[in-house]
Amino acid sequence: MPIALAPMEGLVDELMRDLLTRMGGIDWCVTEFVRINNRLLPESSFYKLAPELAKGAVTPAGTPVHLQLLGSDPSRLADNAAFACSLGAPVIDLNFGCPAKTVNQSRGGAVLLKEPALLYAIVHAVRKAVPANIPVTAKMRLGYEHPEDSLVCAQALAEGGISQLVVHARTKVEGYRPPAHWEWVARIQELLSIPVYANGEIWTVEDWQRCRAISGVDNIMLGRGLVARPDLAWQIAQAQAGLPVEARDWSGIQPLLLEFWQRIFAKLAPRHAPGCLKQWLAMLAWSYPEAAALFTAIRRDNDCERITALLVASVADSTAHPAVQ
Repeated sequence: MPIALAPMEGLVDELMRDLLTRMGGIDWCVTEFVRINNRLLPESSFYKLAPELAKGAVTPAGTPVHLQLLGSDPSRLADNAAFACSLGAPVIDLNFGCPAKTVNQSRGGAVLLKEPALLYAIVHAVRKAVPANIPVTAKMRLGYEHPEDSLVCAQALAEGGISQLVVHARTKVEGYRPPAHWEWVARIQELLSIPVYANGEIWTVEDWQRCRAISGVDNIMLGRGLVARPDLAWQIAQAQAGLPVEARDWSGIQPLLLEFWQRIFAKLAPRHAPGCLKQWLAMLAWSYPEAAALFTAIRRDNDCERITALLVASVADSTAHPAVQ
C-alpha cells in the first residue's frame, strides 16, 4: 500500500522533499516538472529541479525520487526522457494534470486531456526511448471539463505503456475546489490492469479511510495535506499497519520549520526568503493553531534577523512547554 508525495511546482522542492520524507511514511516522491519544449535540455536543467540525481536519486532519508517531465512533443519528450535516464532517473513520470493557465496555454499539463491520441503518442514514444528497466508513469486529472473523459484518457495512457497512474480526482476546470471525486478513481482502476493511485483532498487519516472505501484503491498520493501536516504519511502508514496513530504535536513539527528557514535563508536573497517561509507557515496553519499565531506574527515582517529570533524563541518555548495530547 504505497504512499507517495505529490509533485507541486514552487512548493515541493529538494528541501521540502528532504524534510517531509524524513518524517517517515513516504515510499516515493516526484520532482517538480521539468518543462520540455523544442530541444534537448542540458544536464543543469535536470539537476536544478532534481539534484538528487547526483546522489542516487534518493532523498537523504533514502526515499526514491522520480523525475517528472511536462510537454506535448512526443519526440522531444522521448529524447529528454532518455537523457534523464542516463543521468540516473529511476522513473520517468509524465505530467498530464497541471491546471495552471500559463502551462495549459503553452500546451502542457491538463490541457492535453482533450487529446487522448496525443497522450498515447507521448507515452508510446517515451516508453520506446527509455531503457526497458525504467518505468514510465503518469499523473492526470479527471479530464479537462468532464470526468467521464478520464476513462478514455486513462485507457490511452495505459495502452501507450505506462506502468502506473496517479489520478487527481478533479477536472482541470475544478482546480483545487473540493470535493475530490474518488468514485471516478474506482472506475479507472476497474478499467486498467496497472496500479492506480488516488490523489486529492486527503488531509487526515479519516480522509484516507474514506478515500480508500470510495476509490477501492490502497495506493495514495498526498499533496497539500502532507505539506500542511508533515507527519500525515507516517500517521496513515501506522493506520495501515494496524498500529496506534499518535500524531506529532507542534513541538515535533516546529524544529522542521526552523531548519527550513535556516536553509532557505542561506540559499536565497533576504528579500525572497521570508516569502517561502510564510508560504509553508500559512499551510501549516491549516493544521496547527500555533502555526496560525506564528504566521500572524510575521505576516508583514520581512526583517530576516527578527524572523530568525522569533522562530528560535518559539522553538525553545515549545520544547520547554510541549503540548499535551
